[in-house]
Amino acid sequence: MIDAIRRYIKGRDRHVDPEVLKNTPARFVKAFGELTAGYDCDPRRILSKTFDVPYDEMVVVRAIPFWSLCEHHLLPFSGTATVGYIPGKRVVGLSKIPRLVECFARRLQVQERLTKEIADAIRIHLQPAGVGVLVRGTHSCMAMRGVKAAGEMVTSCLLGVIREKAEARSEFLELARSK
Repeated sequence: MIDAIRRYIKGRDRHVDPEVLKNTPARFVKAFGELTAGYDCDPRRILSKTFDVPYDEMVVVRAIPFWSLCEHHLLPFSGTATVGYIPGKRVVGLSKIPRLVECFARRLQVQERLTKEIADAIRIHLQPAGVGVLVRGTHSCMAMRGVKAAGEMVTSCLLGVIREKAEARSEFLELARSK
């Protein structure tokens, strides 16, 4: 892969600095490996550390930063994810929610799938009464090329009682918005 990157750079600029050809391809491969490290994580393992705490109210972690790569252009998009759930019998460790977001963000993605994967993993592995995920993202593939317009994309995935009951849905959305 390093040789392919080297050839690509050389093909774009015949007068490229030899130092660029020497180090940049390896740095690119290393960076790309970091940006796609989510394929090596296991959501089940991330969510396996739970605590027997009787709690039946909503738990929300707001504005978790993420960075991802658009699977269509390999350009970055970034934003925040707000994740909420109503526990079943157990609660998950607080740090596990941002780790889960990073797990799915560090893959080639589209924001809609990212949102759903986070919600589905919590539903499957924690079996809560309800799950809500709200993702806000800005996409360089839209801002830098094509239409060349910046804008914020907002996606949501609501499951269980957070989807089915208007009061739970309203509570999650209000907690996701408030500061």
